[in-house]
Amino acid sequence: MTDVSTSQLFRSFTRIGLLSFGGPAAQISMMHDELVVRRGWLSEQQFLGALSFCMLLPGPEAMQLCTYAGWRLRGVLGGLIAGLLFVLPGAAVILALGLGYATYGDLPMVQAVFLGVKAAVVVIVLQALLKLAQRALKGRASWVLAGLGFVAMFFLSVPFPLIIAAAGVWGAWSTRGAIAVPAPADGVVSFRQTVRTALIWGALWAAPVLLAWGMGAEFLTDLALFFSKLAVVTFGGAYAVLAYMTDTVVATKGWLTTAEMIDALGLAETTPGPLILVTEFVGLLAGYAQGGAGTAVLAACLTLWVTFIPCFLWIFTGAPYIAHILARPRLKGALAGISAAVVGVILNLSVWFALHVLFGQVTNGALGPRPEISSFSPRDAAYIVVAGVMLLGLRLSMVPVLALMAALAGLVHVLT
Repeated sequence: MTDVSTSQLFRSFTRIGLLSFGGPAAQISMMHDELVVRRGWLSEQQFLGALSFCMLLPGPEAMQLCTYAGWRLRGVLGGLIAGLLFVLPGAAVILALGLGYATYGDLPMVQAVFLGVKAAVVVIVLQALLKLAQRALKGRASWVLAGLGFVAMFFLSVPFPLIIAAAGVWGAWSTRGAIAVPAPADGVVSFRQTVRTALIWGALWAAPVLLAWGMGAEFLTDLALFFSKLAVVTFGGAYAVLAYMTDTVVATKGWLTTAEMIDALGLAETTPGPLILVTEFVGLLAGYAQGGAGTAVLAACLTLWVTFIPCFLWIFTGAPYIAHILARPRLKGALAGISAAVVGVILNLSVWFALHVLFGQVTNGALGPRPEISSFSPRDAAYIVVAGVMLLGLRLSMVPVLALMAALAGLVHVLT
């Protein structure tokens, strides 16, 4: 622990939470600047070690890194302050935008504006794919894993958790000859205290799920169980798990349409906080379809709870053992395998989004989605090209591009 006061902690993490646009890379960079460079609250070694640990965990690594930093500075209270301030500003914006979308999303002008947003989302996912591929694909084996991940998910509809598990097992097996380096735990924590922490946060995670089940709220129980499962398999970032979430909420559950799912990602990209806040938007729209605004707000809050409470569980339970965990080469090997497979999963998501934006009719065949060629939209293809020029060519930042594409699509609608 340090001498950082609660008020100092609150001010710094409020700033981080309000300015955390641009995805995990930009958010982690901003945290590094604030906590290591400007404040000196964490050393470079502490920051990078914590980042490596968070990348081993399921869930949003930027939010977990933020929570760890708060825990390191002021214990559990500091972790709660940091984690909540990273999530809540964006969650409030998503709630407002989601209710507005649910109420007015069917208006022609709103639908036209979201055509531009959808086109930008296609390029944003492609951009994320390129960045991850540069970092994760280092050898022939990783390229093969990425290819197998794409084929398994796009053509064979293999469940995302199974792909992640297989890649992790392969990664661990491939490093079976490496020797672990002995390392002490970061802090003196008894086994009893570790178990107590895990039980407390596990109970908090389960409480609303059990309450919904006990009240016979079938939809809310189903929603909570699905997003609880999602919280355990979200390795590789939000883009990776989006493919699994999309397949389930659109094709299996029927809670959202394909167009609504793409719009959800577009709105989540424009807000501060972790991209996984898209789950809140999905829960809200599903709840709105079930019972109006009241159910929508309840579903959004429940989704937030089961998405982010596990993050506090992982950090508060595992943070004292970071040095010990990172000394295990097989864990690093498992992470490398998962990261490679995730490249293929995100490629699947990129192709899937592109097909549904470019073609008005896409059916699910025996070997993946099949577009109806006659339903191709030259206008939407032009939007994607414009968004690609701005994001990949001119390298403009994400939020201005989303706004510009929405304005362009709205203008075209008015003029035509």
